[in-house]
Amino acid sequence: MTDSDLIEMYGKMALALDRIEHCREFAEIIPEVRSNLVFAREDAKTREDVLAIDGRITVVGGMPHAAGKPRFGASSHMARLIIEYRKYDPLVRAGIDFASTPDLARWLERYCTKNGWAFSVIDRRNEPEEIKEAEGASMPWKVKEAMRAAGGKPPKIFYETGAIGKEPVSVLVGRDPLEIVGQICTIAKLYHDRR
Repeated sequence: MTDSDLIEMYGKMALALDRIEHCREFAEIIPEVRSNLVFAREDAKTREDVLAIDGRITVVGGMPHAAGKPRFGASSHMARLIIEYRKYDPLVRAGIDFASTPDLARWLERYCTKNGWAFSVIDRRNEPEEIKEAEGASMPWKVKEAMRAAGGKPPKIFYETGAIGKEPVSVLVGRDPLEIVGQICTIAKLYHDRR
């Protein structure tokens, strides 16, 4: 990866963060575990190849707020997810996680259908015991399950139900963080306004 590629990645993340920090409605769908925005190198193999927000995105004064700056290796969960997802769709390099509630999930499914996006659900209760117990084994199972539940298509949005000690979260994926933030802010605003 060239210096100009790195500068472009950091630049896109900085612009995306600025936009998300001005999207008040996104604060309403940040989960208890907080959100992270990730952006993988084209040849990403490990979490060190994935740019993420150090400390995640939290809520301060009712607004989304990045706890730290973008840094390679700052994410474990979302970095591993995006690397695994890219095995099915290499054009996807970015993702964000956000809250999952039954109401939001139903609304997201309708939204995805309206927009022609694949959507799926991962039921963590179906995760095999041997995978639950093996360190790092859950991510390949989760992504494969998301694909299976979407009829073999890579889903644009999927969510996982909670399990013991696991908060349910949703994930939105795309080509870069600017695309992701534009889409998640639209989703957050429409979901907020529907009430």
